[in-house]
This record gives sequence, C-alpha cells and structure tokens, in this order.
Amino acid sequence: MNLKDKVHAIQSSGAKPKILVIGDLMVDHYIIGGATRLSPEAPVPIVNVKKETYTLGGAGNVVQNLVSLGAGVSVAGVIGDDAAAIQVFDILANEGVQTLSIIKDSSRPTTVKTRVLAGSHQLVRVDREVTDTVSPAIEDELIGKLGKYIEQADMVILSDYNKGLFSPSLTQRVIIEATKQGKKVVIDPKGLNYEKYKGAFIIKPNRKELAEAAKVEKINSIESLQEASKVIFGQTGSEYIVVTLSEEGMVILSETEYTALPVKATEVFDVTGAGDTVLATMTYFIASGLSVEEACELANHAAAIVIRHVGSATTTIDEIIEDMGMS
Repeated sequence: MNLKDKVHAIQSSGAKPKILVIGDLMVDHYIIGGATRLSPEAPVPIVNVKKETYTLGGAGNVVQNLVSLGAGVSVAGVIGDDAAAIQVFDILANEGVQTLSIIKDSSRPTTVKTRVLAGSHQLVRVDREVTDTVSPAIEDELIGKLGKYIEQADMVILSDYNKGLFSPSLTQRVIIEATKQGKKVVIDPKGLNYEKYKGAFIIKPNRKELAEAAKVEKINSIESLQEASKVIFGQTGSEYIVVTLSEEGMVILSETEYTALPVKATEVFDVTGAGDTVLATMTYFIASGLSVEEACELANHAAAIVIRHVGSATTTIDEIIEDMGMS
C-alpha cells in the first residue's frame, strides 16, 4: 500500500488519535489598520485601526493544527488569571479541546503578543509576559493533574517556547511519567539545555536551534548536521532528531543514519508557524500507526501547504492528500 493509500485508510477509519499537548500557551493579538501620515509627537506612523483579532499562539498553534487534522486533543499548561486567560479557554472550548489540566497562576500574566500592522507591514510588537520558571507549587499541581491525561493519550507533545513552564524538573517528571505509561514524547525544543529532554522519542529543532544547542558555529551541510545531532543524541538518548530547514525541507536523523526530505513547496510566502504544523502532523500520523519516515513525509507536505499562506495557518488531511497528488 503506498503512502497516499495509507492516509486514505486512516481517514476512512474515522479513528481520532488522542494527543496531549503540554506547552506554553499564549494569545496572538493583531491590531490591523491603515497608516497614511506621521504623528506630530514623534516620527512614527499613526495607525487608524480597522479591526482587531485574537488567536492562540505558542503551543496553541500546535493544538489548532492537531484539531484541523482531526485529532482528539487535550492541552496542559500554565496561564495567568486574567482576561487573556478567559480568551484562551474560550478559543479552546470552541475547538472542542480538553482543558482541565490548564493551571491558572495569578502571579504571572497570560503571555500576549500584540502586533500592530499597517496593511501587511508590521510596525511594532508588544509582549506582555513573565518568563520566570513556574513555582514548585504550580509544578506539583500540574504534575498532579497530568497522570490521567497521559494515560488517556496515544502520544504526548511538549511545545516549549521558553516561557518558564519547562524547567528541567517539570520536563523530566513529564517524560518519566509518560515513559512509565508507555507513551512516546515528541518535543519542540527551545533554549540551550537539551539534557532536560532526556528520554524523549523525537526532538524537533530547526537548524538555528540545533546549532545553538550543540554549540556549533553553523550548520550548512549534512555532515555538520550529523555532528551537531551527535551532541544532542549524547545528551538526550532520543531515538530521532528531526531538523526543519525552512525552505530546504527537513532531515530525519537517528544515531546511525539520516533521511533528507526536500521541501515540497513551490511558493514560499511565510514560514511563520510551519514548525508547529510539522510537529502536529508528524505526531498525528505516528499516533495513527505510520512510521516516523512516513509521518515526516506527510508533515513536509503539510508545511508546504501552510507556507503558501501569510501568518500561522493550519491544514487538513484532504489538503495533504491533494498536495501529494500535485508533487
């Protein structure tokens, strides 16, 4: 059976893989308008606001990608006790996502990224956030809730945006609990400390993240990619490292071999959020019974679809099947 037939079979089975996403949840706030004159107060444009939108960012983008593919999704994380937190819950409720393991922490705000756009030009971004590590009490509360959701999940995703959730302690407690329950963990990493991801099934950095974590100057060949990955395999013992290379596609590495998947996109408008799409699609299809290589091939198609759009986008299985027919 070829890969396209396997995807059709998954789709027609009606099965919904259950994925638990643990991650840094945030709100992307867009203020959109027009700018035709400069302020008399400072040399900056005056934006006449036409509309405002609120969407989920960070790990929320992974969640929305999974929902779009048809997964059953539960989400865990720490947010503030504020108006933005209500927006997070409202959006997730509308998506049909299980939110009982999201903890409210009144000592920190929900992360909100506000972007002001004049036409298609971003003029400024304003971030409201605290990136301090969550307190031991909040960590314990979250771990206490996670056990049964890990048990119910087919696979677990850790979506790390370096906002204070994934301390080495919490990260290891989650991975150990998932391993104990026989659940594979897929990680989108951030920062320089990859030892905290020890025991993960797949770690999915982009080229820049891998170079920084492995402390190599640059990655510009398959040899330098393998050298950098060797450092991370040594630190984490993970089974696979999947490195996204933006418009050049991705490479799947194990300790002994690699597979390069060239990009499927014919047009690249915006790579924003493509890494989240790759993470979600790859995990969805592994949870549906496909091999890592097959799942990454499909994730490559999904990425090709979303980078043809401006801003973070999601895709569906129908679109992936259609894209496979085109390539």
